[in-house]
Amino acid sequence: MRIVLLGAPGAGKGTLAKEIVRRYQIPHISTGDIFRENIRNGTELGEKVKGYMEQGQLVPDALVVDLVGDRIAQRDCLKGYVLDGFPRTRQQAEALDCLLCEREEKIDRVIELEVAEETILRRMSDRRVCADCGAVWNLSSNPPQTENVCDQCGNALEQREDDKEETVLRRLEVYRVQTSPLVEYYDGQGILATINGDMPVAEVAESIIGILE
Repeated sequence: MRIVLLGAPGAGKGTLAKEIVRRYQIPHISTGDIFRENIRNGTELGEKVKGYMEQGQLVPDALVVDLVGDRIAQRDCLKGYVLDGFPRTRQQAEALDCLLCEREEKIDRVIELEVAEETILRRMSDRRVCADCGAVWNLSSNPPQTENVCDQCGNALEQREDDKEETVLRRLEVYRVQTSPLVEYYDGQGILATINGDMPVAEVAESIIGILE
């Protein structure tokens, strides 16, 4: 089962992808996580994408397509995967379709999460990340036991540059302009399902599983 999760930054794609992974035992492929790991490790790829992410801009298609193409060719993807954060433009979607066509594969279902902008701003401004172990916390919905300290490893939490309100607003505008056309693209293929992402996580997850089943 090959699944794409669509939704604006902060729509909850990562959280819901974990539910799908738990249910179907397929890998969660998040381009954002891969990019941030490379930035932390100071790799060549990390240096290339760092500037784009901090400014709330999309990473160039060529970089992302190469990265995803390598990832989905790995053995753990033979039974499927959940793509989170890719594709983000129609050009990326068409490139993905070409990659899959060469392998006689296709995307089976695209889930779009619709979330109000004010909800996204609240979620992302409250998000804190552990720079050491990568754990993610939310000051309002999932706070650590000790303020600004990771429960898992005891290290300090920080707010990512791309979670600050000014950057979030830019990312939302980029999403509206460049990523929203994907809804029309996948709807035309008859594989799009749209879900109200403002509902509690458990209800959204239940809706997604119902669609996939």
